[in-house]
Amino acid sequence: MTRHRRKIPIRPGLSPGTLTVNGVHTKEPVRITVIDYDEKHYSEKRVENVEDCFPFRDTDTVTWINIDGLGNTEVIERIGKHYHIHPLILEDILNTGQRPKMEDLETYLYVNLTMLQLTGPEKTIKGEHMSLIIGSNFLLSFQEDVGDVFDPVRERIRKEGRIRKFGPDYLSYALIDDIVDNYFLVIEHLEEQVEILEEELVTNATPSSLHKINTLKKSMIFLRKSIWPLREVISGMERTESSLIKESTEIYLRDVYDHVIQVIDTLETLRDMVSGMIDIYLSGLSYKMNEIMKVLTLIATIFIPLTFVAGVYGMNFRYMPEIAWEYGYYMVWGIMITMVLVMIYYFRKKQWI
Repeated sequence: MTRHRRKIPIRPGLSPGTLTVNGVHTKEPVRITVIDYDEKHYSEKRVENVEDCFPFRDTDTVTWINIDGLGNTEVIERIGKHYHIHPLILEDILNTGQRPKMEDLETYLYVNLTMLQLTGPEKTIKGEHMSLIIGSNFLLSFQEDVGDVFDPVRERIRKEGRIRKFGPDYLSYALIDDIVDNYFLVIEHLEEQVEILEEELVTNATPSSLHKINTLKKSMIFLRKSIWPLREVISGMERTESSLIKESTEIYLRDVYDHVIQVIDTLETLRDMVSGMIDIYLSGLSYKMNEIMKVLTLIATIFIPLTFVAGVYGMNFRYMPEIAWEYGYYMVWGIMITMVLVMIYYFRKKQWI
């Protein structure tokens, strides 16, 4: 697990709508992919110049323009001007710490959410800021980095599936549905970690277990901030009066809403389990301490009467009858051994050992 901490991308004093990345203008490379289709036609290409995207704004086909990388503010600004995107919306696109939300700006809808993936052999959770601009015949998607979870959607478009019969609203549903489906994979991975850690706490809790609990709690907080607001986003898309969301798409959005609620319920259950793990850890430490104290107490209890006997016969009195007796030494040993055996028998009868 990585620490989910982001830099604040806004510098104090900047005017509203100023496009910056972490407070500065940058010109890092971006990758732009265009998929244009209708029921009988399909084309997919990667464009080098941002101007190559402009002709698709007024076509009769559905166009999905995907921008990987938010580092080049100039490219984002030029796309925003051509597609008449408000500067404040462009600022939200570049604000990677933005809370998931949906805004209706009449000519287009703006949807912002978090895309979660499991990366690397250790299955580290990666959260990525994702923005969608839904127009009448186009959809713009903005991602932080190259690589996403949308390959199944692309395959469905290539194979003349149902998606090619619908507009950008259905395409946006398909993308959001793919993101939510990956939430289930992340939650399933966390469930496995919680079960392993729970077993570790019960059988052999160590100081590193507390660090694992703390890491899981931070991950849960990060997921909760990413997933909880999505319920409002889907509900807003479903109930919006905008003509950009067709009535035929609303039933699919309701299905995604149900999936989001299911993810949230599972996440809350895991949060409760992780919160209870601290009590399990402390209880385990107390149990171990009690076992140690129990053993030490039993040992001390056994040796107290032996110490008393040894102390009595260690006194330097001149006239002690047993000292002069030929078998006094063996008698004292017999008494001490008998006392030990009697005490052990008593402890076992009481099930203390």
